[in-house]
Amino acid sequence: MRLGTRILAVATALASLSAGGMAQAQDTLRPDQAAFRALYKELVETDTSITTGSCTLLADKVERHLRGAGYGDADITRFVVPDHPKEGGLVVVLPGTSKTLKAILLLGHIDVVVAKREDWTRDPYTLIEEGGYFYGRGTSDMKAMDAIWIDLMSRLKHDGAHLKRTLKLALTCGEETSTAFNGAQWLSQHRPDLIDAEFALNEGGGGRTDGHGKVLAETLHVGEKTPVNYRIEATNAGGHSSIPIRDNAIYELADALVRLRAYEFPLQMTDTTRAFLAKAGLARGDDLGRAMVTIATAAPGSADFKAAEPVVNADRAYHAILRTTCVATLLDGGHANNALPQRAGANINCRIFPGVSGEQVRSVLETVIADPRMTVKRTDERGPDAKAPPLDPKIVGPAEKLVAKYYPGVPLVPAMSAGATDGVFLEAIGIPSYGPPGLYSNPDGNGAHGLNERAIVKAVYTGRDFLNELVRDYASR
Repeated sequence: MRLGTRILAVATALASLSAGGMAQAQDTLRPDQAAFRALYKELVETDTSITTGSCTLLADKVERHLRGAGYGDADITRFVVPDHPKEGGLVVVLPGTSKTLKAILLLGHIDVVVAKREDWTRDPYTLIEEGGYFYGRGTSDMKAMDAIWIDLMSRLKHDGAHLKRTLKLALTCGEETSTAFNGAQWLSQHRPDLIDAEFALNEGGGGRTDGHGKVLAETLHVGEKTPVNYRIEATNAGGHSSIPIRDNAIYELADALVRLRAYEFPLQMTDTTRAFLAKAGLARGDDLGRAMVTIATAAPGSADFKAAEPVVNADRAYHAILRTTCVATLLDGGHANNALPQRAGANINCRIFPGVSGEQVRSVLETVIADPRMTVKRTDERGPDAKAPPLDPKIVGPAEKLVAKYYPGVPLVPAMSAGATDGVFLEAIGIPSYGPPGLYSNPDGNGAHGLNERAIVKAVYTGRDFLNELVRDYASR
């Protein structure tokens, strides 16, 4: 047998084994899991990116699922604005039996970050199960949770469940793109009555593995930073490049960026981040863990605190949740290759710690740059400044009990996100937003926002059962 023929035969055999293994894995699913997987597949395979996709199309498909489960016109509200016809969403309501208890809101964004087929190993808009992972854009962020919420609402309606609290599900577009129509923001401003609730369950929580399948901790997302973009810009009169001068916009910008790179915003903590450091540090038991516990318990400014801070800062994820961070993300400058630059600028993306205003950070940037010839301007208003919701025992307690049931020996750790979610729009109108535990991912984030995004198959099915039980528990209290 020639080498090429042998390679082809081996590849065919491996493909056959892989397909057989996948079929066998799917054959072992419970009927309800198989139906859930089909729903998840439909969500992932409906492109909802801002460039080539449509959230409105996916909302149409979700509405058909919900109507099939028994929801009617009085239960479902669709919303979209004329300027953004492909960025629509929906709200569905399952009434509770209590006339006094406030509702629980389940929030999920159905839009995804743009994915280019030529960059990916697999088609980003095809759900592929391989090697214990679901691959596809949105598998992790956040169509697994979207599918769990839709599946839960459908099953509750179909089964005729009678929960004390009303359950509301809002599926929105625009979370991943600042220039898009943001459905959560629109609802909070134009239909707050429709989503009014005692609290919301949103993305942001979940566990973290050691990278080899062992879940080390489950997190409850409590609070987040405010994302803000600033433009720093230098301007000069320019001139002919054959007669250079030191007063050069590109050099001034470069000097400013070097100063910004060297600047470290001061360490800050909320009740959530302090509790996170203490519990997560204790669970680690290594040098980093001991430093985390010290930061959480020692007096700020003490010798122990000062010695521990650089140890914790060495972990980029922990460094990010303990302060405001700002980083240069875009550059532009000059207008011709034979002319001195008249203008040079950079976008500075900041993630601002809760309780700190955007104007305060702008002022700090101006001070750090220390060049009166340059301007520092805020360029966007994504939404309100982030507020830290309370570390509420009514939220934490039931979650802790279920973590002990599903993940014995694994701690539940409250955590503040270094990123951003649509929870800020809810908190601005008095609805605290929490990211529940249940799902989990690897330390690399499983490719969310990047190439070859994936979700752990076992985590998706376990997370579905966990969140189903958690929501029923909350809604029954």
